[in-house]
Amino acid sequence: MAPQDRSALAALIRDAKCACRDGWDSLCREGPGQVQFWFIALAVGTAAGLAALGFRLAIAALQSRLYGVEDVHRLHSYAEGLPWFWILLIPTLGGLTVGIILNRFTDDGAVRSVADVIEGAALKEGRVEMKEGIASAAASMITLSSGGSSGREGPVVHLAAVISTWVSERINASGITARDLLGCAVAGAVSASFNAPIAGALFALEVVLRHFAVHAFAPIAIASVAGTLISRLQFGDITEFSLPADGMLRFYVELPAFMLLGLMSGLVAVILMRSVFLADDFGNWLQGRLRLPRWLRPTVAGALLGVLAIGFPHIIGVGYETTSRALTGDLVLGVAVLFTVIKVAAVAITMAGRMGGGIFSPSLMVGALAGLAFGHVATGIFPEASGSETLYALAGMGAVAAAVLGAPISTTLIVFELTGDWQTGLAVMVAVSLSTALASRMVDRSFFLTLLERRNVHLAAGPQAYLLATVGCARVMRPREQMRDSEVEESWNLIEQGVYIDGNATLERAMPIFERANVAFLPVVTLAGEDEPPELWGAVWQVDALKEFNRRLAETAAEEHS
Repeated sequence: MAPQDRSALAALIRDAKCACRDGWDSLCREGPGQVQFWFIALAVGTAAGLAALGFRLAIAALQSRLYGVEDVHRLHSYAEGLPWFWILLIPTLGGLTVGIILNRFTDDGAVRSVADVIEGAALKEGRVEMKEGIASAAASMITLSSGGSSGREGPVVHLAAVISTWVSERINASGITARDLLGCAVAGAVSASFNAPIAGALFALEVVLRHFAVHAFAPIAIASVAGTLISRLQFGDITEFSLPADGMLRFYVELPAFMLLGLMSGLVAVILMRSVFLADDFGNWLQGRLRLPRWLRPTVAGALLGVLAIGFPHIIGVGYETTSRALTGDLVLGVAVLFTVIKVAAVAITMAGRMGGGIFSPSLMVGALAGLAFGHVATGIFPEASGSETLYALAGMGAVAAAVLGAPISTTLIVFELTGDWQTGLAVMVAVSLSTALASRMVDRSFFLTLLERRNVHLAAGPQAYLLATVGCARVMRPREQMRDSEVEESWNLIEQGVYIDGNATLERAMPIFERANVAFLPVVTLAGEDEPPELWGAVWQVDALKEFNRRLAETAAEEHS
């Protein structure tokens, strides 16, 4: 190459580097444009899909190694022939490993889940904890591989949120941009995990972002398709479950039965959710009473699961084999009812034991078993007016899962995409709508929102309930230097009466004090110590607080309707 050619090439490379650096600086400073954001959404969806695929393959590999089975979809049948002590030992050691990981990398010994992703979207600028999220994914992988009775969608969704959080931090994404990226990551992960592109996109909108804004749909759809392609490159275009082809819904005659199934499924979903919460409360009480260390709680739960699995190996892991048997009608009435009860107990032990995993796959299994049991009864009473009991298993699977997630639209589509059966949509929709309507009145709309409500995070009632918690009093207060002498004097009088607010508190705590004390402003103080007087920072005027609240409501409405 001639010297002048080498000089020209070097100059071209140097200009390209400068252009990339300037583009990156502009991206971080001004945020991505629409076309740029679509490419970022594609990258995030692909990364989330790869993470979901890796998580699934890792579970299969570790499960195969631990239980010595080649086809993990036949794990339950194979486990029946294993020695009892091996079935007991594997989940116990798995729980011990989970406890050590969570005790080391989290401050509360609990795994992060879909509820934390929803909270991050609503209250934390579309971000989640990264270190804790990675540790939770590792713990959940061990849980599902060693016999924990939960699902893989919760850890996968949070792992995807960790990816979007990392990207948002790199490009300094604003609240709306970061939330949209979060939705893209979740859509890619769910689509890759279940080979369900339509449901993956709607799950991100319905469950995580909790709105259907037009501006978010295109990038989320792009990410969802990317995640699906990742899955299909590995597994092909196949459905998770295969249904028998001999069942036909006798539409108008049989619809009342599916309405009853929907109501029953709503009750089953509530029992499943409340069992988890009651078991968690009991676990907290027992741990405090016995003064158990945090790392020992998953170990105890693993041992209990091992004891249960000796007699009922169908509780091990995600449970696709048992779900498939329910959807094909390969279980009699008594076995279906018994398996339902045992599975609910196993899920409650796993979740209360802080072992990790998600709730969606267990709800599919519980719903399929409960639906099959209902179908046996319905077809037995009215054999001439009923189709196959497997249709009831399919509708029950969707109805219970929808009530647990509080997501009737995306769950209905996930059921269709998991089974490939679009002919019984009317029955599934009827059951899903009634189960969701019933269950949402008995819990705080869904399992995830109820879980957040138990942490005093009030998202179920909508933005008007939680936006106050996003605004710190220090943000809207008037500093002491800007207050008149009479206002400072009045502030000290209010402090002596116990009417004040801590500088680190939010407007969620301040507004009830305004209503109770009937004052125009609240002093903002720092409490130095028990015997030391408080330090006056300034004051929050009620009118300023209401203006900021109104501005936040307007921004939320603009985002949701853009």
